Parts: sequence; C-alpha cells; structure tokens
Amino acid sequence: MKDYIEERALEIAKYIISSRTTVRDAAKIFGVSKSTVHKDVTERLPKINPVVALQVKEIMDKNKAERHIRGGKATKMKYQTLNV
Repeated sequence: MKDYIEERALEIAKYIISSRTTVRDAAKIFGVSKSTVHKDVTERLPKINPVVALQVKEIMDKNKAERHIRGGKATKMKYQTLNV
C-alpha cells in the first residue's frame, strides 16, 4: 500500500474519532468519495492500526443505527421549508 493512502486513512480515522462524524461528512472534508472513506476505514485501517480501526468501527456502527433518524429530520426540514 502506498504511503499517502496509509496517511489518508489515518487522518480520516482521526477526524472521524475526534468529531464523531459520518462517512459522508468526512468525504466532503477530505475531498474524496464516500466509497474511498469507507474502504479506507473498513479495509485498510485494520491492517495499519487495529486499535484505531475499532474506535472508528464503533462510531460508524452508532451512525448506522441512527441514520434513519437523521433522514427523518432532513425530510421534515425539507417539507417545513416548502410549506412556509
């Protein structure tokens, strides 16, 4: 694996841990696709640093469990602005 990929995976992981953000938000910040962020933290990161990978996995699992709530809030806000 190339060095810049390892560095990117670690930087993304640190960002996700510190801000407890979603894959989508991390992708926007780092200027890469959601698929790249997901691959970095689920496939590459465990090979680089398994401890950090577990921390990121916990956050991602929590985000996955809450995503239906965020989607509902976004839809509610969308229709509130349309009806005003």
